[in-house]
Amino acid sequence: MCFLSTAQLLQTESDNDIIPRGKQTESLGREPANASDHQQTCTQEIHAVLKEMSASLAEQRVEMRHLQRENEAQASKLRELELQKTEVERQKTELEKLKQQLQAQSAVLITMKERSNITENQVEALKRDGEVKQVAFSASLLASGEGTVGPFNTHTPLVFRHIVTNAGNAYNPNTGFFIAPVRGAYHFEFYIGAHGHASHASGAVLVKNGQHVFIAYEHQPSHYGTSANGVTLLLEVGDVVFLRLWVNTRIFDNGNHHSTFSGHLLFTM
Repeated sequence: MCFLSTAQLLQTESDNDIIPRGKQTESLGREPANASDHQQTCTQEIHAVLKEMSASLAEQRVEMRHLQRENEAQASKLRELELQKTEVERQKTELEKLKQQLQAQSAVLITMKERSNITENQVEALKRDGEVKQVAFSASLLASGEGTVGPFNTHTPLVFRHIVTNAGNAYNPNTGFFIAPVRGAYHFEFYIGAHGHASHASGAVLVKNGQHVFIAYEHQPSHYGTSANGVTLLLEVGDVVFLRLWVNTRIFDNGNHHSTFSGHLLFTM
């Protein structure tokens, strides 16, 4: 660019003025010196530009290394967060498994307690066999006050604690079990009630020696609802009859005794 500017300058002068031959010689004699000066100036400028570009390149390299380190740190942090997320998900899965195991163990424990109570009650009933010939009982759910029992995630034995009649003491208000004292035909009735709920019905099933017999079930989203059922059973001495709250349902009672369980001996056999 510098050489081109000098040439243009010389041509402009030659176009505008007719230089005498002698002066042309003098001018030609000075051209090398002027061209050398221009070339030296351009070289210095190029070196200056190269120096600035080198400095800028060095700064960019430093910045690139800094950004690379930040990128590596962020990638490491991301891997750490992913590992933490995986660990949290694993712990949640383990917790869910433990909850399921606990529920299963609770159901097994309830069954074992029922069997144990049945065995003990059968022994007691055998001792009383022949002594009691008149049997009748009637009880409501709560001993006092008012409240709702349930819902539970498994079938749960109900204990009717408010005793109205218990001739022959065949019904146990501490366990909720009726144990047949003599071989015969027995009639049972049960009534259940609860305030309406969108997700939870009211339901109870009559159980004989661990086997479901009849159920009373009612489901409505609002207001108060009731359901009832009854059955006559042929029982051997020591057979156990009780009520279970149906899974995910509830039952209500208060001083008016809405929820009741009754039974009596029809005749011996």
